Amino acid sequence: MAPRPAWKGYLKLSLVTCAVELTNVVTQAEKVSFRVLNRKTGNTLKRIYVDAENGKPLREGDEIKGYEVDDGDFVRIEEDEIEAVQIESSHTMALDGFVDKSSIQQIYLDTPYYVTPADKVSEEAFAVIRDAMADKKMAGLARIVLYNRERPVVIEPRGMGMVLTTLRYDDTVREPNSVFGDIKDVKTDPEMTDLAERIIDKKKAKFDPSQFEDKYENALLELIRARKAGRKAPKAKAEPKPSNVVNLFDALKKSLSSDAGASEASTPAKAKPAARRTKPKAGASKRK
Repeated sequence: MAPRPAWKGYLKLSLVTCAVELTNVVTQAEKVSFRVLNRKTGNTLKRIYVDAENGKPLREGDEIKGYEVDDGDFVRIEEDEIEAVQIESSHTMALDGFVDKSSIQQIYLDTPYYVTPADKVSEEAFAVIRDAMADKKMAGLARIVLYNRERPVVIEPRGMGMVLTTLRYDDTVREPNSVFGDIKDVKTDPEMTDLAERIIDKKKAKFDPSQFEDKYENALLELIRARKAGRKAPKAKAEPKPSNVVNLFDALKKSLSSDAGASEASTPAKAKPAARRTKPKAGASKRK
């Protein structure tokens, strides 16, 4: 089943417009998800709104959004009034400027979405905008109303489609000095820095996300299988906590020699493919 679009609207470059859809890049489908149960009956629970003053539960439709303008004083806003608020970026992403994507600091990058043409009529205009940005090696800046908030975004070509990444506002990002300011300027020993650089050289690798493994989720799955089979929870091995290095130079030398030994011990034969995680069969735990 095709994923449901997170947003539908238009992409605009000057007078050129095409209908587009945004699709979430990230899926949570493979994550372990727990439901909350009544310990005594085993039934699932549901959340309900309760009046904070009298403790009485609300009937469906009795709730309304409120914006606090003073202590305990709220302006009431109906849902349809919020939906009626429309600005250009509610339905159109106008490409206002173009930048080199690498010029955007990583701390401003937020959530990625795939951008695709919404219909056959839009495919040609979509391709023209995509290819023009690819030829110029540029990314476009725009704005979009997503989840009841206008967000700055950067859009870049990727293969046959494009990727949009929402950006954080400058006033929401902490200045590095507010966190790094207390770090003292330490003069490092060139010999120790050289040892650290050699360790880095020995650990060079190509970025391969297929090798990432969620060991915590694997441990949760083992727990679920054990409980489903009526066994006790697997006993977790207590991992030793690292401590501060007493002799940094010796630690660097030992690290370099141990990495070298591990490298020599490894064989050029193809590595075995990672074992596939097997999910517990239906009925063990509901997963989303």
